[in-house]
Amino acid sequence: MAHELIFRGAHVVDPSQGIDSICDVSVKGNVIAAVAPSIEDNEAEIIDVAGKFLTPGWIDLHAHVYAGATTFGIKADGLCLATGVTTVVDAGSPGWTNLRGFIEFIVEPSRTRVLSFVHISSIGLLNSMRGEMEDIKNADPEMTARVIAMWPEICPGVKVRQGIKQVGENDTEPLRLAIAAAEMADTRVMVHMDQGVSLPKLLGLLRPGDIVTHCYQGKGDHILDASGQVLDAVYEARDRGIIFDLGHGAGSFHYDVAQEAVKQGFLSDVISTDLHVYSLFDPVYSLPETASKLLNMGLPFDEIVRQTTLNPADAIGRAEHLGTLRPGSVADIAVFDILEGSFVYTDSHGNQESGSLKIEPVFTVRDGKRYFPDELREEIEETTRRAIEMKTLTGMPYGRVRGANAPTVNRP
Repeated sequence: MAHELIFRGAHVVDPSQGIDSICDVSVKGNVIAAVAPSIEDNEAEIIDVAGKFLTPGWIDLHAHVYAGATTFGIKADGLCLATGVTTVVDAGSPGWTNLRGFIEFIVEPSRTRVLSFVHISSIGLLNSMRGEMEDIKNADPEMTARVIAMWPEICPGVKVRQGIKQVGENDTEPLRLAIAAAEMADTRVMVHMDQGVSLPKLLGLLRPGDIVTHCYQGKGDHILDASGQVLDAVYEARDRGIIFDLGHGAGSFHYDVAQEAVKQGFLSDVISTDLHVYSLFDPVYSLPETASKLLNMGLPFDEIVRQTTLNPADAIGRAEHLGTLRPGSVADIAVFDILEGSFVYTDSHGNQESGSLKIEPVFTVRDGKRYFPDELREEIEETTRRAIEMKTLTGMPYGRVRGANAPTVNRP
């Protein structure tokens, strides 16, 4: 039997192959067998997805999933599989000293594929209430490079946060040390841009293929100048091959910045959530919800899919295997509705915008196995409970628990 599952009649969007049309997609075992206008196999199970959108499994390039070991980390496995995310990349929760625990307790048990940037701070992001690079002695480029070389299939690069609350008086020295580690390991850097450290100065240090996250943050030292124009240094960085990631989070997505940048034609390269304990409830919730904000700004759905599949896969050097429906690749698939109605979306600063469109997960296929949102609801509730506990422990108020925009269950 050439095909075991045939997903029939969906609108297939796969930027890696230039596909944007009604197609059938078949799976055999845990790999994509074929994508074609019509696939026939009398022995295959037929799954009718007419009227839905089918894409490669989405990749969340920026989240924090070291649950139980850091104040940021959430148990994201069930949430990912309920929302079309088949690969989640932790943005530097572990440093070299605690990476082994991350692999053993997070990566290995997860059904979602989990990768992680390694923080230049040896302690990683243990504590949301302290700056991990205020003490420059926390940085260890040699050991950071060594663990990346030991686990290259899990570690796509080096992470560093560059804001005054994270680095104190050390300015761009943490980034310089992160780049040194990345050069030793022949990999890339993801840098968190934030208030108090000059963005042009950061961009000037970066190399082609390095990633800037939180590109639409509005806390100062962001991509717009005082007159609201995208900085020349930002365009120059993109021309040199620097990648810009959205990284929504609890404080790093501002509607005014995003809308002005989009109006000027400056789009993020990647849409990601920065999901963690403090952003889970309000305003992030999920990658499809984050992407819906951009859809309502006018980005076409194929561009949304490009920024959640091909582009993040390419950003971490995995485009040959991830973010694609290419026959022979792993069967990671997301199926969505695009709902029409009246929806309210919130940025990281409490600003709200109304939208008429919402990307709604229907089901996810990860490594050939199907997952439905209703089957994962108990896991998501457990994630919620644990996040509330951590926010209470650290004295941080939690946002509104998801209400009107809650995912609906829609089985084909």
